[in-house]
Amino acid sequence: MIYKNYAIFTPGPVKMSQDILTIGAEQTPYFRNQPFSNIVLESEELLLKFLNAPKDSRVIFLTASGTAGLESVIMNLLNQENNALVVNGGGFGQRFVDICKSYEIPHKEIPIQNSNLSDISNRTSSNFDTFIINAHETSIGQLYDLNAIGEFCHKNNLLNIVDAISMFTTDEIDMKKHYIDIVVISSQKGLALPPGLTMVVLSPKAIKSIKKIQSHYFNFITYLKDGERGQTPYTPAVSIILQLHKRLQQIEANGGIDSTIEQARKVAQYFRESIKNLPLKLYTPYMPNAMTTLTPTDGKKASIIVKDLEDFYKVVVCPNGGDLKDKIFRVSHMGDMSIEYTKILVDALKDYYN
Repeated sequence: MIYKNYAIFTPGPVKMSQDILTIGAEQTPYFRNQPFSNIVLESEELLLKFLNAPKDSRVIFLTASGTAGLESVIMNLLNQENNALVVNGGGFGQRFVDICKSYEIPHKEIPIQNSNLSDISNRTSSNFDTFIINAHETSIGQLYDLNAIGEFCHKNNLLNIVDAISMFTTDEIDMKKHYIDIVVISSQKGLALPPGLTMVVLSPKAIKSIKKIQSHYFNFITYLKDGERGQTPYTPAVSIILQLHKRLQQIEANGGIDSTIEQARKVAQYFRESIKNLPLKLYTPYMPNAMTTLTPTDGKKASIIVKDLEDFYKVVVCPNGGDLKDKIFRVSHMGDMSIEYTKILVDALKDYYN
């Protein structure tokens, strides 16, 4: 098996707990019945609670990757009559730009470097109706200021679309506080589940903005109707939904979403403190709890470090591609992480540099 007995520190898929793995190994049950509907409805309720979603918000469960979730939002919420601001701070911001181009959505791209957008109101005009952002640009490990962005959107009445795929459960995201209308979440990152399930959370304002579209599979109107009874129009990722339900129950039992975020913060802080004397520096000052992005300062190529950790220590961290291939590598703190488990990577890095 690929990476069996390896320590995994990649930002998706991430390390899963044994409880979640056990559910995935069980026979997939029949799902067109009330017991499964109850699981979906309770999962929706917990997701809305953890996101502090406005009253009458809804969750759509898509059997698809996170990118499909992003595309489905653009398909269902925007058309040629809209005018969107799209933040592009890296590979995933570029993905949102490309999706808007594919659907010929009028938009303005905001290229971002070395900023968390706390000054967003000074960067652009308000002559738009939609704001689109990856709250955490996972390709470089940069977290944006959702408070400033939310205030900007609220003041100017912009529909606020947020990709929270790599920050939900590790960093604060509050739909009411941050004036967010649409949140996209995927299973394989902070939720620490297998890939294949994406959730789109819609506020009442977003629901009113849904268009009539030609898509059969990704039509939100159909999902909302079937979702009223805890079902999906087409066969869902049944086993992953069962795992999601268990994971959400675990979060609730362990003190709620704030406790889960605090655990990620402690792990991230431990890791960063433990390696501060090594020839590695943080790539950005706007790092989330979800992940640490590191730049070698001794001239060693990041791609070589990634390969050596895997070959000699059975530790898997995340490489980058393109221009950043030899400049940075990424370490995930998402999933079933603890200080004890993270010590495996810390010890490997310290030995590597001795």
